[in-house]
Amino acid sequence: MNIAVRYYTKTGNTKRLAEAVANAVGVEALPISTPVSEPVDILFLGNSYYAFSIDPEVRDFVRSLDKNKVGRIVNFGSACMLNSTWKKVKAEADKVGIKMDEREFHCKGEFKGIHKGKPDAGDIAAAANFAKSIVSK
Repeated sequence: MNIAVRYYTKTGNTKRLAEAVANAVGVEALPISTPVSEPVDILFLGNSYYAFSIDPEVRDFVRSLDKNKVGRIVNFGSACMLNSTWKKVKAEADKVGIKMDEREFHCKGEFKGIHKGKPDAGDIAAAANFAKSIVSK
């Protein structure tokens, strides 16, 4: 099974989760500025809400994906105020014909002192366990 991990972060929270996910599945976590050039069965995509939506860079990254190279996207991330970005990412994935896994990982993230220390060690471990559960099936 070929796996890739890409992430977008402004605060570093999602990068920390991405590194845990990548370590759990034995690959390197790379920013979305690194294209997915090789075929992958699973693309773990880390992102968050910025101004009540996914960042335009995340939107453009998903739109740039080749449906013949990406089997499915597994969403993960953190956010301070809002919950999952799954629906926003799925809307973009649908436009390019890439399947979204129904499962995802989401936790609180610290922003300007709110949710101080999040994601914490427990969140990082949970993200790693989530990734292992995805690839073990």
